Amino acid sequence: MITPEDVEFHPVENGSQIWAETNFFGFYNAEEHLNIGVYALFRPQLGVVHSTISMNDHDAHEPWRANFFDHRAHLPIPEPQRLSDYSLLNGLHITCTEPNMNWHIEYDDSAGTTIDVEYRALMQPYDIADPDMDPITAARAKEEGFAWGEAYNGHFDQTGHYTGEVVIRGRRIPIDCVSTMDHSWGPRAERGAPNMSWLHAHVDDNYAVHAIWSWDHTGETDELSLNHGYAMVDGQAYGLAAGSGRTTRDEHLYARDVELQVTDSRGEVHELRGTGLTRFPWQAWPNMVGFNVLARWTVNGREGYGELQDFVETTHLAALADRDTTASAV
Repeated sequence: MITPEDVEFHPVENGSQIWAETNFFGFYNAEEHLNIGVYALFRPQLGVVHSTISMNDHDAHEPWRANFFDHRAHLPIPEPQRLSDYSLLNGLHITCTEPNMNWHIEYDDSAGTTIDVEYRALMQPYDIADPDMDPITAARAKEEGFAWGEAYNGHFDQTGHYTGEVVIRGRRIPIDCVSTMDHSWGPRAERGAPNMSWLHAHVDDNYAVHAIWSWDHTGETDELSLNHGYAMVDGQAYGLAAGSGRTTRDEHLYARDVELQVTDSRGEVHELRGTGLTRFPWQAWPNMVGFNVLARWTVNGREGYGELQDFVETTHLAALADRDTTASAV
């Protein structure tokens, strides 16, 4: 169960040198196909934070081909260390105005690119580790749990409404959308994380589906395996009890077409079809690429938007490229 205190930093367990806390705020302008990500990964025991600000509305196969990408690796964590109100040297300022429910997101790169957006939660935080909330966690209570292991010892996802404006070197784009944020804490190494497809589809303030899947980057199968998720209906999150899906990817691993069927804790079935609109290789942290796509969705016949973040480690990508190169040389 998530409590108001979870908005702040958590105690580092066993003096872990790889402990991390993260905040992600993702939002978009559907008409412009502009997808925006604001991310911070804190290493409180080291006193540093890794932060990325990304904005993209097209096919950007390299990070520098996006509309905007600011990637900082070793920013100092301001003292006193607070997640509810922090300002970083990259120009990012996050203020939580109601614990785990409402945030103000500001950014200014001092070169003409800014963010001024309010986030208002449409549901309570969804704790993927709470068996009373998550049916899959309850079913796996005596098993190993979520595939990403200790990095997600603490984790919640939440759908909310974003309003405000971003400016990209003088170009003003309004923001008025429903999207999903998250917050994680736990030991997080920079190598050894399994693949993850973190995705969501938002119809309106009253209906959205969010899910976390495992996927295969080798192309041997396009099928997905459900780990966690929820359907938000009229402000209530109903945990996903079962689901199946498949993703058709292009040669660069970006999702182009997605088909999902999930069943929530009430037995209600949600059928989703997604079409990728953009491409962006989000380098969320060292050794990791998130093949990021803004998608147009239909959810039980209703149109919506949301993103897919398909994560795979660069070591796996290098092995895959080496395999293909070796095969072509034979």
